[in-house]
Amino acid sequence: MSFRDTLDFLLYDWLNVETLTARERFADHSRETFTSVFDTCERIAREKFVPFNRLADTEEPHFDGERVVQPQAAHDAAKAFVESGMLAAAQDAEMGGMQLPCVIEMAANSFFSKASIGLGGGAMLTSGNANLLMAHGTEAQKDVFAKNEFSGRFFGTMCLSEPQAGSSLSDIVTRAVPDGEGAGSDPLGPRYRLRGNKMWISNGEHELAENIVHLVLAKIPGSDGQLVPGTKGISLFIVPKKLVDTDGALTGERNDVALAGLNHKLGYRGIPNTLLNFGEGKYPVRGGAGAIGYLVGRPGDGLRNMFHMMNEARIGVGLGATMLGYAGFEASLDYARQRPQGRPVAVGGKDASRPQVPIVQHADVRRMLLAQKAYCEGAMALALQCAHLVDEHHTGDAAAAAEAGLLLDMLTPIAKSWPSEWCLEANSLAIQVLGGYGYTRDYPVEQYWRDNRLNMIHEGTHGIQGLDLLGRKVVMDGGRGFALLASRVEATIARAKARPALAPFAESLAGTWAALAKATQAAWSTGVPEEALANATPYLQAFGHTALAWVWLDVALTAHAAPDSDTARGLRQAAQFFFRYELPKVPAWLAVVESRDDTCRQMQEAWF
Repeated sequence: MSFRDTLDFLLYDWLNVETLTARERFADHSRETFTSVFDTCERIAREKFVPFNRLADTEEPHFDGERVVQPQAAHDAAKAFVESGMLAAAQDAEMGGMQLPCVIEMAANSFFSKASIGLGGGAMLTSGNANLLMAHGTEAQKDVFAKNEFSGRFFGTMCLSEPQAGSSLSDIVTRAVPDGEGAGSDPLGPRYRLRGNKMWISNGEHELAENIVHLVLAKIPGSDGQLVPGTKGISLFIVPKKLVDTDGALTGERNDVALAGLNHKLGYRGIPNTLLNFGEGKYPVRGGAGAIGYLVGRPGDGLRNMFHMMNEARIGVGLGATMLGYAGFEASLDYARQRPQGRPVAVGGKDASRPQVPIVQHADVRRMLLAQKAYCEGAMALALQCAHLVDEHHTGDAAAAAEAGLLLDMLTPIAKSWPSEWCLEANSLAIQVLGGYGYTRDYPVEQYWRDNRLNMIHEGTHGIQGLDLLGRKVVMDGGRGFALLASRVEATIARAKARPALAPFAESLAGTWAALAKATQAAWSTGVPEEALANATPYLQAFGHTALAWVWLDVALTAHAAPDSDTARGLRQAAQFFFRYELPKVPAWLAVVESRDDTCRQMQEAWF
């Protein structure tokens, strides 16, 4: 079986995405058009991305004093991606889009992530940036900035973190002040001057497009000139690298956005990661000091608006982590099938006179391969399910859309965090399958691990996702989201109990879900956030494994009902592995949550 076989099974047999074509927005599509999109993306990924994945790692971007230099392969890959139309794949036809469902768009992008995530990462940022502007920007901002991003003339970034603030966005100090008397009448939106520094900006400086559209979080000072503390004072601004007119044409004037340095990363090297200075005078703009920025939405709504991009990016990060895990799985499986070593265990000992066998025949190697398969294909199912919920949220009837939005709130922390932890573990197992060779640069699995290690950090670390899940999502609206997810899990359990082969797994999931619900309640039983949230990360891990058990049980139901094939048999076996090897890990994580264990909270700094 192949990756494409598994993808098709999950899309068409499990999620039944062909039914989306009955909706007005997707009426021009069919399985044939979806297949054509996948064929195109798979071909471009194979020709323009795969051969240069190692090159993007070894010839990482560097600054020559004037510009960021990247290998020609990076330019060719970006050009091919733009020409594919995938930047605007989900957009209206009037915006140059294909009106593809989100689930098809994300599935198509998975080919690029698997081929070379470093070469393809900028595209995700650009489409996410433009999608945010489509949701919250003015008509002029959509026409001038978003439309040019969808066409590939401009690329986009998101600028949140600062050197002194990191993930603590309430502590950002980038300032934005109105740009003179005519600031409020600019056709591109209320015009401001920004000054400050932003850190960890992927694709913050490059030569792959005519312009770079930075979406920047900054604070507007109050009447006393002071910044409002906390997140309520944060606003969102469009700050282009090069200034444009109302038709989107470059004016020839550089905005005061300057590269302060490049971050030299463990992996994910194909995309430049930057420190940017805004408004520090390197490129003075006529009429005042500071970088020119245009307000998006209302003052003070910056963080809420930015979450439109961040939530979409979190699902994308999870899918990217999944594809890196899958690439390692494929590489280690191919190696295990070809590498002869050892002989089968037999009564009376091994017969040294017999020829060696491929290592795939050894039970422990199969364990490591099966674990990779369970992690990566389970994570892929989860990501596609979330993308399908995005389609339901935007095109379903009112009731279905509301439920989809609530389920997305619950599952997004898992869709980001679970693949980034367990598909990284898959990469580690891929190295182990190759043994000493896996630890060398002669094989790609070590690079996949290095590339994937970023995914537990960016777009919200594990700790942040855990705090979001236990501190906000499971208790919001009196636990409505948790209750809705519980009803979906219970429905799957009920269906599985009717199948003798799956009934034991259904019982296991029922017991684990009950334990999760009990631990959730116990964590908050004292009403003291410090006690409840001290073990938010083990809670995230327990919740994630439980959610993946639900996904695997649902996939297994389809696999058992499908015609027998290697794909269906492989999915059934992966589901069995997950229930027998992985789900039993949950009680240990829940134990510290339920007891509100204070081991970590009581540890004193001096004791380290």
